Amino acid sequence: MKIVHIDMDAFYASVEELDNPEIKDKPVIVGGPTQMRGVVSAANYHAREFGVRSAMPMATATRLCPQAVIITPRHKRYIEISRKIRAIFFRYTPLVQPLSLDEAFLDLNDSVKLFGPVVDVARQIKSDIYNELKLTASVGIAPNKFLAKLASDADKPDGFVIVEKSAVRQFLDPMPITQLWGVGKSSAKKLKRNAIFTVAHLREKSLEQLQAMFGELQAQHLWNLARGIDNRQIVIHSQAKSISRETTFPNDLTDLTKLKSYFVILTEDVCEQMRSEFLMAKTIQIKFRRNDFKTFTRSLSLPQYTDSTKAVLEAVNNLIDNHISDSVLPLRLIGVGLSNFENKLTTQNDLFESAHNPIDTLSDKINQKFGSFALYRAKGIMKKDKSN
Repeated sequence: MKIVHIDMDAFYASVEELDNPEIKDKPVIVGGPTQMRGVVSAANYHAREFGVRSAMPMATATRLCPQAVIITPRHKRYIEISRKIRAIFFRYTPLVQPLSLDEAFLDLNDSVKLFGPVVDVARQIKSDIYNELKLTASVGIAPNKFLAKLASDADKPDGFVIVEKSAVRQFLDPMPITQLWGVGKSSAKKLKRNAIFTVAHLREKSLEQLQAMFGELQAQHLWNLARGIDNRQIVIHSQAKSISRETTFPNDLTDLTKLKSYFVILTEDVCEQMRSEFLMAKTIQIKFRRNDFKTFTRSLSLPQYTDSTKAVLEAVNNLIDNHISDSVLPLRLIGVGLSNFENKLTTQNDLFESAHNPIDTLSDKINQKFGSFALYRAKGIMKKDKSN
C-alpha cells in the first residue's frame, strides 16, 4: 500500500511567475497590501531566502525583503490552474483527496494494472503538470498519509521522495518534533522541557510517560506518529462546511453605501467559488468588526438551497438593513459566508432550475477566462480600482 502526496511549489507565486516571466528571478511575495493589514499568502523561494514565510504580516515581509515584487492575490486565477492540476490527477485515479488548491493525496494502488507501478505513475503525473502547465510539484510517496505529506516537503522544490516501509524510522528519527502533525507551540515547549527535541527522542518515551505529560488522547497520537503509524484513509467526497470572504479596510469605513458596494463584491466572489464546487447553500452570514475590534456575525436561512448570486445578495442586503446602522459604524472589517450546503451532483431538488441561471453562468465563464472581476455588478463598481 502506497499513498502519494502532491504539493505544488510556492503555488500562488509560481502562477504569478508563469503569467509574468519577467519576475521569475526576483523575490516575489503574494499578499494583501501592507496598509490594509495584509498577510503573506505565498512567497517564492527567492523571497524565502530573506526569511519571508506564509501568514507573516506583510509589513514584516516587506521589511525583511524591501526589494520584493509585491502582488495582490488573484484567487480566481489560482482556482483555474488548480482545476487543471486536478484534471491531471483524475486521468490516473478517481481516489483524490484535495487538501487545498495546491495539494492533494492520491491513492494510485488500483491504477497499477492500467498505468504501471505507483512510483512510475506519480512520476508521470509530476511530468504532466510541468509539461502542460510549466509548474513544478513536489511528490511524497509513503505507506500512509502522514508520512507521504512529510516526504513531499522533504526535498522542496521539485522534489520526489519515496519512504519505504523498512525506512520509516530512518526517515523520521532526525526530524524536529515541530514537524509532527498536531505539535504546536505549546506542545513543543512541553516536549522540549522534557528534553524531547527530535522524533527519535519522542520514540524513546513510553506511552505512559507521554500520558503523564499530555493526557491519554494526545499521548496516543504522538506515540503513533513517532512510529510512523497513521490509519487515515483517502476521503474523496469531503465537502466544504463553509465558504467565506472578508476584507479589512485601510481606513475604517463610515459610508453605508460604500460598505454595501464591498458586500456586493464579496458576495459575488464567494458565490462563484460555491458554484465551482457544485454546491448550493441555505445559510447566509455577514460579519462586521467595529473600530473597537468588537466583532459581530448575523445569519439567516433561506427557504430552499440556492447557488444564485442574486438570491444570496438579497439575503446579504436583508442582513445589512437589519443589523448595520449608523450606531455600529465605523467598521474596519466585513465578510460574507455561506454554509449548510447541498451538493448539486447528488441532489435532485430543483437542480434543473438552479443549474441554468444565465447571468451567473456567463459571469463565471468570463471571469474564469479573463480573470477576477472581468464582469461584475455595477453596485460593486468600486472594486475595479482595487483589482487592477
